[in-house]
Amino acid sequence: MTNDSRLYVGRFAPSPTGPLHFGSLVAAVASYLDARSNEGSWLIRMEDLDKPREMPGAADDILRTLTAFGFEWDGEVVYQSQRYEAYQASLDKLISRDRVYTCSCSRREIAAIAHAGIEGPVYPGTCRSGMRQTEKAQAWRIKASASHVIFNDFFQGNIDHQMKLDIGDFILKRADGLFAYQLAVVVDDAETGITNVVRGVDLLNSTSRHILLQYLLTLPSPQYAHIPVVTNAQGKKLSKQTHAEPVHVKHAGHYLIDAFHFLGIDTSYYSASESLPALWKQAVKDWRLFAVPFKAN
Repeated sequence: MTNDSRLYVGRFAPSPTGPLHFGSLVAAVASYLDARSNEGSWLIRMEDLDKPREMPGAADDILRTLTAFGFEWDGEVVYQSQRYEAYQASLDKLISRDRVYTCSCSRREIAAIAHAGIEGPVYPGTCRSGMRQTEKAQAWRIKASASHVIFNDFFQGNIDHQMKLDIGDFILKRADGLFAYQLAVVVDDAETGITNVVRGVDLLNSTSRHILLQYLLTLPSPQYAHIPVVTNAQGKKLSKQTHAEPVHVKHAGHYLIDAFHFLGIDTSYYSASESLPALWKQAVKDWRLFAVPFKAN
């Protein structure tokens, strides 16, 4: 996937809001196979920033499941909940460079005045010129300009977002004190040396936010490949919200072969009776990122 002179470093970054389901397994398999086929490293990051949404015990359960399926990651697992100082340091840099501002607007207020963007209401910058006198908790927002962020995705091709119009001044730190995913992922990817991100297409529109923050913080940008996501019979992405069933360790071979097939590998000669190391060895050999179907099977 990469012509970068840096050693390939990929990652899988689940959110512990529930057990691992088949959609998440496919994302993990894709990033793992791409890293191993490029003789690179593969890291695990637990994106446990949003504690109100976290399911108790889910992080440990996900790691146990990955181990039972034969994944082998490099280094220690990174937990975002333990990295608030790093995120605050990056926010402080943006504050010193006048790239952010405080905002006390509620979701209801924003919805009443916002226009539609690529992912919901776009904040119109009400507090940019000075926040109203209020005792409300304050969020920190980025100052999105009218310039374009353009990047080339391995699957989706050239993506062009006009930040102020399409996305707006997005939040970096919430009013409740929690850091937003958009800032945390950029800081973590840079600190762990991530060169390649293989993940679901549902995160494609977040990438322009990440690239903007990478530019403002003078951080390198990984190469991105956004693959199809697994959907249910109604065409909705598998997730906790759509009641996706967890994968079961006792059927690990079957699940892996299904994941390989979804990702475009010819599995006609694979057998679930093979050992997991043998299945992984063959899949790494057969893996071709360009062979992943553009649309879900």
